[in-house]
Amino acid sequence: MITSHAILSAHQGKILKHTNLIEVSDLHFAYGKNKVLKGINLTIPHGKVVAILGVSGCGKSTLLHHFGGQLKPDRGSVTFEGKVIHKLGNNELYAVRREMGMMFQVSGLFSDLTVYDNLAFPMREHTDLSEEMIRDLVLMKLQAVGLRGAHGLMPKDLSGGMERRVALARAIALDPTLIIYDEPFAGLDPISLNIIANLIRKLNDALGVTSVVVTYDMSESLKIADYVYFIHEGVVVAEGESADMLSSKDPFVHQFVHAQPDGPVAFQYPCRPYAEDL
Repeated sequence: MITSHAILSAHQGKILKHTNLIEVSDLHFAYGKNKVLKGINLTIPHGKVVAILGVSGCGKSTLLHHFGGQLKPDRGSVTFEGKVIHKLGNNELYAVRREMGMMFQVSGLFSDLTVYDNLAFPMREHTDLSEEMIRDLVLMKLQAVGLRGAHGLMPKDLSGGMERRVALARAIALDPTLIIYDEPFAGLDPISLNIIANLIRKLNDALGVTSVVVTYDMSESLKIADYVYFIHEGVVVAEGESADMLSSKDPFVHQFVHAQPDGPVAFQYPCRPYAEDL
């Protein structure tokens, strides 16, 4: 049976040719005339948990789509271990994607497959492992998120928190180099939220991987992240170590951290003065 120690040793045995796993340089992208990314610059170092924060609609998910090559930039680039994503051919791109695990905002589990088969699916699809080996790996991943006893359940039988944990287990099924979490805390009760947050941190350190957490949840992300980027109106407006964000004097960070109604982020959508419409 493959153990977590063996997986960790394998990760640590990789020769890191680049200090940063991901580098985003002057990234621009627009949906038609709607300019979403207006010059994003950021780096994701190996082995760290990096949080990308911002209000809804600021471009966080669009940025993630460039990591996996689902979108091509209008200008600028995203590199993964030195490889420019949008310049890769299909075979190279698919190889890079196999190094990435994704925990979707809505979990994305196959509704007609059991918990066990949801985890086994990527192993059967992308490896030549025997069913005996797959069984050991599936149970090991479920054990890591505390749900080994739920392997026979269907997704409809899971609570919201359990569903997220299964999604997390599937994200690490192929022992990726990078794990991406898209709004992992949305809609969770406080207990489930805390469990998921702690799992993200513990799995990152235990597996020796790199994690990117994209969210608008301030409190939980600051607890687990090593470094934080704030995105607003298509650019990085602030960045720094998590511990420094709570005392930041930056107007956007201060408003976001303390959930204040007044600041750079306006409540009202741009329009003419209200009195003119009366």
